[in-house]
Amino acid sequence: MKTLDLVFLWHMHQPDYRDHGATGVGAGATATHDGDGEFVLPWVYLHAMKDYVDMAAHLERHPQIRCVVNFVPVLLDQIEDYARQFASGHFRDPLLRMLATPDLDHIGEADRHLLLSTCFRSNHTKMLAPFPHYQRLHDIYMLLNHESESAYSYLSGAYFSDLVTWYHLAWTGETERRRNPLLATLMSQGAGYDAEDRQRLVASIGELLGGLIPRWRALADRGQVEISSTPQTHPLSPLLLDFSAARESLPDAPLPFAAAYPGGRSRVVRQIDDARSSHAERFGAPPIGMWPAEGAVSEDFVKHLVAAGCRWIASGEGVLNNSLAASKLVDSRAPYHPWQLQQAPGLTLFFRDERLSDLIGFDYAKWHGRDAAQHLVLQLETILDAAAENETPVVSIILDGENAWEHYPYNGYYFFEDLYALLAVHPRIRTTTYGELLARAEPSVACVLPRLTAGSWVYGTLSTWIGDESKNRGWDLLCEAKQSCDRVLASGRLDTAQIAAVEAQLAICESSDWFWWFGDYNPSAAVASFDSLYRRNLVRLYRLLQLEPPAQLEKPICTGSSDAAHDGTMRRAK
Repeated sequence: MKTLDLVFLWHMHQPDYRDHGATGVGAGATATHDGDGEFVLPWVYLHAMKDYVDMAAHLERHPQIRCVVNFVPVLLDQIEDYARQFASGHFRDPLLRMLATPDLDHIGEADRHLLLSTCFRSNHTKMLAPFPHYQRLHDIYMLLNHESESAYSYLSGAYFSDLVTWYHLAWTGETERRRNPLLATLMSQGAGYDAEDRQRLVASIGELLGGLIPRWRALADRGQVEISSTPQTHPLSPLLLDFSAARESLPDAPLPFAAAYPGGRSRVVRQIDDARSSHAERFGAPPIGMWPAEGAVSEDFVKHLVAAGCRWIASGEGVLNNSLAASKLVDSRAPYHPWQLQQAPGLTLFFRDERLSDLIGFDYAKWHGRDAAQHLVLQLETILDAAAENETPVVSIILDGENAWEHYPYNGYYFFEDLYALLAVHPRIRTTTYGELLARAEPSVACVLPRLTAGSWVYGTLSTWIGDESKNRGWDLLCEAKQSCDRVLASGRLDTAQIAAVEAQLAICESSDWFWWFGDYNPSAAVASFDSLYRRNLVRLYRLLQLEPPAQLEKPICTGSSDAAHDGTMRRAK
């Protein structure tokens, strides 16, 4: 009987949202030493309590299901940071400070504005409208929104207490709502939340975040999950190595003024090595494989992964199609078997089935959970039925493990319940991991790919991170900062601790996320927020180098961006 190997890779990532030069301000704030960092946006802990918890719980309920889960080290750093904040009771996230503040009757205007601008930021259809008390708070806000700014002064501490409580309740995972009696009690209460209610909620969130990484480690220890990694701060490595990699898929792509990122080769090696070391500290051994940031690959980058001991990577189907075209190969079953690059023996490449992955990421949220699950299984059966008798297809479904679910009813609970239940008993479909596929006594034979065209899982190109005026300016600013960094480090005037601080800050500035957000296709408020935080990160890098930051860092990179628009939204669901 023919069988199909199905690999889910759930990619968990959020960029570093800490303003590392800032200290706490506002109600309940405490002075922190430089480098702790005030959290500018709350997405790490909100996704942790809703999505990273739910995704673990789905697997715990269905122990027959196996998958790969990719945790980016910079995300794990922040989860651990939050766990320490909950343990100490001193919060560097302003939204958590508000939740924990005993008296919301006497908070300042800045804190009132923070709550009003933040606590309705979600998918209203799935996360606000289902809760009448929360919806009423929004109705009141919208009523006052049509008045003058002074109309908000009518809002009491009781309003803000209910608002911040409901926002956090709406961001709890569905599995937790079914497990934790406190959440059921608070949601049933509906209104009139006092400081004691909020403290109990704070304690519950802290318990979740403190146990999150051990929970995933336990899933890995029992062999159900393979945990993979990404270079430390999620850099776009092919571009760190060579800006002209962007022209392999888009020959006319405009490039930055800088010819190359200075010392990019050593930085890529450092990012890979740091990720493997931090992964080993958390999970007991280096990762077997890596999901490159944004699935972005190039032949040069792949060679560095091989040298580091990486045994598998995955990327997007668009990259495979471009590579096959460049290699003058035609293969109608190309996404359904592993590949090896001719110039990089020892490394196996897997490619994402874009259609199936995007059905989960974008379409199935509109379907009934069981219908969506059955439809996906039917698609897999169709792939298997079309396979040759001696072929065992390998299907890779790869997408973000956090961003799609708020568009699903009940955070995707019923979709996963039905999908995992169907797959667990399917006689011809086996869920597995890349590590397990490679460890088999008779692993699937990899096809040889003569050439690898540089690109990512977005359109198969690198255009999301380079080629636009704002993106290129962002790269030029980073290149200038790196040149200054190299000069100062070569001078020998910094001590060991200062050098470590500089290198850590440089890694943050190298994250792909800054360049993704630059561009007028994103919401202007979110662009402004990321624009501002990126420039503040560069400013701090100069100050750690004991240099005066360039005046140009005071001006927004993106046209129409303003530092006053200090808002943000989640990264897109891929």
